[in-house]
Amino acid sequence: MLKNKLKEFKLAGMVNSLEERLSYATSKNLSYSEFLEILCEDEENSRKDNSYKKRYARAKLPCYKTIEDFDFSFQPSIDKRLISDTSTCSYIREKKNIVFIGNPGTGKTHLAISLGIKALSKGYKLLFSTTSEMLRQLHISKADNSYYKKFAEYLSPDLLILDELGFKKLPNYSSDDFFEVIAKRYENGSTIITTNKSFEHWGEIFDDNVLADAIRDRIVHHAISFKINGPSYRTKTMKSEQKS
Repeated sequence: MLKNKLKEFKLAGMVNSLEERLSYATSKNLSYSEFLEILCEDEENSRKDNSYKKRYARAKLPCYKTIEDFDFSFQPSIDKRLISDTSTCSYIREKKNIVFIGNPGTGKTHLAISLGIKALSKGYKLLFSTTSEMLRQLHISKADNSYYKKFAEYLSPDLLILDELGFKKLPNYSSDDFFEVIAKRYENGSTIITTNKSFEHWGEIFDDNVLADAIRDRIVHHAISFKINGPSYRTKTMKSEQKS
């Protein structure tokens, strides 16, 4: 009867732990209020866990990476203390951006994903996409009149991670879409960008220096930048495998 009522009230966390908690309460001679408090904690933890799982699935992260797994000794150009500070997610509360600049294989995506994982653990909504895939999706959506709905998907997260900016030169229509996403998120949400191009070379990405300046200004105005000067992890791994 009690379980049915809890199910009716959609208290799944309490339902799942009820038998175990009844046994525990009896053995420890808990008061009614103590027993109820434990059940409420179970429900709260269950909802937090379910919320995390749903937000993780919607984030579309390509893999699971943590800051603890990152080899800072291999990339001494990265300020580990500043990375630790950003992992508190204060930049999200302040609507700031983060830009990782470096050659392929230097750990930019690893660090971006790691900060995304930290954001999820603190209850924030996240979306990960390569820059080219986001622009492809926006372009495709224009054909079936779902553009504004798709566009909103990139505006709604607390944190948007755009990977691999600069690996491909963007066509003009894509540059406009990229500007619109950045302009609408400006001071409304945080964005992490990984790129192989330093800021002064962004004109090469967008083929329009005026547009590149407008995009750069909106990103950099409230941004923390990390320039990674070290070697490629992939090259290191390949050399290690060849030696073994």
